[in-house]
Amino acid sequence: MSDLAWVAVDWGTSHLRIWLMDAGGQPVGHAESDKGMGRLTAADYEGTLLDLISGALPDTGKVPVICCGMAGSRQGWREAPYATAPCEPPAMGQATHVPTQDQRIDVHILPGIKQDRPADVMRGEETQIAGFLTCEPEFDGVLCLPGTHNKWVHISAKEVVSFRTFMTGELFALIGGQSVLRHSLTAEGWDDDAFLAAVSEGMSHPASLACDLFALRAESLLHGLSPAAARARLSGQLIGMELAAARPYWLGRDVAVLGEDGIASAYSAALAAQGAMPRAICAEDITLRGLSAAYATLKDTQ
Repeated sequence: MSDLAWVAVDWGTSHLRIWLMDAGGQPVGHAESDKGMGRLTAADYEGTLLDLISGALPDTGKVPVICCGMAGSRQGWREAPYATAPCEPPAMGQATHVPTQDQRIDVHILPGIKQDRPADVMRGEETQIAGFLTCEPEFDGVLCLPGTHNKWVHISAKEVVSFRTFMTGELFALIGGQSVLRHSLTAEGWDDDAFLAAVSEGMSHPASLACDLFALRAESLLHGLSPAAARARLSGQLIGMELAAARPYWLGRDVAVLGEDGIASAYSAALAAQGAMPRAICAEDITLRGLSAAYATLKDTQ
């Protein structure tokens, strides 16, 4: 592929996304795989990457490959040491270089960010933050980054000031898939009213979560609670408990939710119901914007 200038890689725990980029910063190809960090050993990464991009690589010269995410974790390709908050999202000057057997690629992994007190870490989200700041460099507020491990990030003066991570998505999956509630939920379906009522209950009475969760099972047995409503209420109770704990982050602040559908829309609706006015930001290209910003600094040094 004569137009290929560099390769952008977002390597998550369960998923891998790759963009083939031209010199003008536009994608000229895209590939995805389910070979995330959770399925690989360190020795597998180069081959997995080459399986997806080898046909596009030139016969001579090196193509820069810039990675973010779990490829830089302790269980990843090569550990990329964390930057320490408060800090700006890490750039190429802090990236870890990865030696490869194939001489056509020049691989760099961007570091994540750590917070010492209270202890917390992120990998991949820092690149989303960098991408967001390319669009809103003067932003002073909080980013909500929905996912399996939802993050609330205070941003000011282009820096990550502090952040907290909540395992709400993972708890939802574990409780809905492995507890007794699995008999009362559906894999799909939703009830907006049930969700918002449960958010309010979860915020008001977070200490009664274990009791309220079993009530979902009892209501399905005794009163015919629908599986869709039970699913929405489980999500609402967990998100409500999270919002209660994260109140210092979102209350009275400019809040941007990175995402417009799925779980991101649930967070936006939950926040709006509490009087916040979150903005939904299209997250589809935020990671790529962050990786492109890193590549721009690499070009400046060449």
